[in-house]
Amino acid sequence: MKNLVIVESPTKARTIGRFLGADFEVIASMGHIYDLPKSTLGVDTQHNFDPQYELVKDKKKTIDTLKKAAKTADRIILATDLDREGEAIAYHIAQNLGKKDAERIVFHEITKEAIDEALASPKKINQDLVDAQTARRVLDRLVGYKLSPILWQKVRRGLSAGRVQSVALRLIVEREREIEKFRKENYWTIIVSLSTTNKQRLTAKKSEISSERLEVGGTPFDLTEIKGEKIEINEKLDLYDGQYKFTKTTIDTEKRAKEIEADLASQGDALRGYVVSDVLKKETRRTPPPPYTTSTLQQDAARRMGLSGKRTMQLAQKLYEEGYITYHRTDSVSMAEAARKQMADYVKKEFGEKYLSTKPRYYKATQKNAQEAHEAIRPTKASIQHEAVSAELGPQFGRLYELIWRRAIATQMADAITESTSVLVDAGKGAYTLKANGSVLVFEGFLKINPYALEDKRLPDFIAKESLDFISALSEAHESLPPPRYNDASIIKTLEEKGIGRPSTYATIISTIESRGYIEREEGKFKPTSVGFAVNDFLVANFSSVDDIPFTALMEDELDAVANGTKKWVPVVEEFYTPFEKLLNGMKDVARVKIAVEETDEDCPECKKGNLVIRTGRFGRFLSCGRFPDCKFTKPLVQETNLTCPKCGDGASPPSLRSGVSGRGKIVIKKTRRGRKFYGCSNYPACTFAAWKLEDIKKEQPAPEVQPNA
Repeated sequence: MKNLVIVESPTKARTIGRFLGADFEVIASMGHIYDLPKSTLGVDTQHNFDPQYELVKDKKKTIDTLKKAAKTADRIILATDLDREGEAIAYHIAQNLGKKDAERIVFHEITKEAIDEALASPKKINQDLVDAQTARRVLDRLVGYKLSPILWQKVRRGLSAGRVQSVALRLIVEREREIEKFRKENYWTIIVSLSTTNKQRLTAKKSEISSERLEVGGTPFDLTEIKGEKIEINEKLDLYDGQYKFTKTTIDTEKRAKEIEADLASQGDALRGYVVSDVLKKETRRTPPPPYTTSTLQQDAARRMGLSGKRTMQLAQKLYEEGYITYHRTDSVSMAEAARKQMADYVKKEFGEKYLSTKPRYYKATQKNAQEAHEAIRPTKASIQHEAVSAELGPQFGRLYELIWRRAIATQMADAITESTSVLVDAGKGAYTLKANGSVLVFEGFLKINPYALEDKRLPDFIAKESLDFISALSEAHESLPPPRYNDASIIKTLEEKGIGRPSTYATIISTIESRGYIEREEGKFKPTSVGFAVNDFLVANFSSVDDIPFTALMEDELDAVANGTKKWVPVVEEFYTPFEKLLNGMKDVARVKIAVEETDEDCPECKKGNLVIRTGRFGRFLSCGRFPDCKFTKPLVQETNLTCPKCGDGASPPSLRSGVSGRGKIVIKKTRRGRKFYGCSNYPACTFAAWKLEDIKKEQPAPEVQPNA
């Protein structure tokens, strides 16, 4: 009996093939075989939004191979991914082969056990999931192909818009405008260094204040109250409304800070000036976080590995297809009982029973539409270590696998136990209240496998009612900080919280608006370009009902309802398109948007009349004459930094870096062909020095030359 198994990728086909016998042939479809045409809308808006799918041009050879194999197969099994995208691929393959009754199997991990279990209980193609994917594809095509020409007419040729991407752009633009409006405020905090009268007791607390500023042997206490009034620093940021509120501390001038500092110092000379009023101890249990979902994995990979969402998903895709982790596009935190038991057995064997959770730990998803039938991201085998993955696939794969492994294994481990201590000190008989916090890790529990475990912040054994010796008082000036720009982690977290997109879309949302030149990365954070500002302002002004966070989140709910079988996809699309079409028809009289340009003091070398300005095009920023279109002079924009190249012009460098170079070059900002920013030498190609981060270059800057005395 011959069995034909069809998957998406060659890697997945090879991994599955290892678990199946000679009776099985596994072939990859190489992704989608059908798609909407690129040159036309491809959606019949007059007849129930019928999508005009056509065979992808470069898939003819793949289809011929599939058809040839299907003719002699006794059983056709569609084993594409278990999300809507995978269901749509399976549906189109079945349609093309004329095998509507083809078997459908799904699995969360590519292991022999999971494959055997899936083959034993095949299903039919889930039409509701196919319809949900069709609805999303149609909606995105309608917005992209109907709205993009409007942008060409009203903003600039070559621009494009997306239903979900435009909302992400709006978030980033609104955050940037809030930063621009921000006005910093000054405030002061005061730290008092005290020591116990028992000179043998030394503090073990690591102060955040430098050792030069507090005498050795003292414990730093924060001033928290003045005559019973709490000193508060309250910073609040509303991510949607963009409102950033800052409540100042009561110490808002340097004069006031110095007066308090002097008064605190005078209390040290008074009898019983500093007395421990209370010592509060509390045992705290810290529970391990839930296993990773797509969103939380991308956030942690961004924070700890500096990866973009797109790169994280590329690595996770490979780990999944090679059989190392479960399916990586998920919003569920559930884990199969067999997996839970396997990890618990591993913990008991490797660390001992005291590190094992006393009872099974279950997590509940916070997303309202989380698919609990899916599983969280976890290793397929608890015994596989990251070193083995690094050796097989490379170090970056190993590091991401290690994150996933630690997070999953920790869920079956005991709570970490911490004893927290707060020491309150009365100064000047009620004039001031000081506070110091410490903590001791009593039992590490799940933190045993966590390299980011908390360190002890141990305080001396203070005793209530004892007097303390004054050492020093120090006031520190601070400035209120503007709301931070979004980075990969924070924008994904915000999109998830607002219900924008789904696990399979987070990475593409950001990479799309970045590749379009609407945003750029500046030290790892997202900043809108002048084109991004212009596009966003036009969409907000004229398509506010579409480019709207609650509305976009509602559309995601509607697509989920289609996937769950409670709504039909055509009415959902129609409900969106009817008012959208009216907005499109009203664009004729809308004024054209002018993209802001940044002026320079450089004269145009061609017409000699205008100044050069910085514009943004398809391939990034460039210089052009401000008199365009009367003068069409352009030239590349080279952005210099104030740093010199640490390699070229250096006698210690290899000759390959010095050839043809006289003196050190300047570090300039460049971009790769795919638009990623990096830093290189202005003497290229004679010097090929390059770095991704500016901090790495600063570390290598040469020491300033010392001029001899005249």
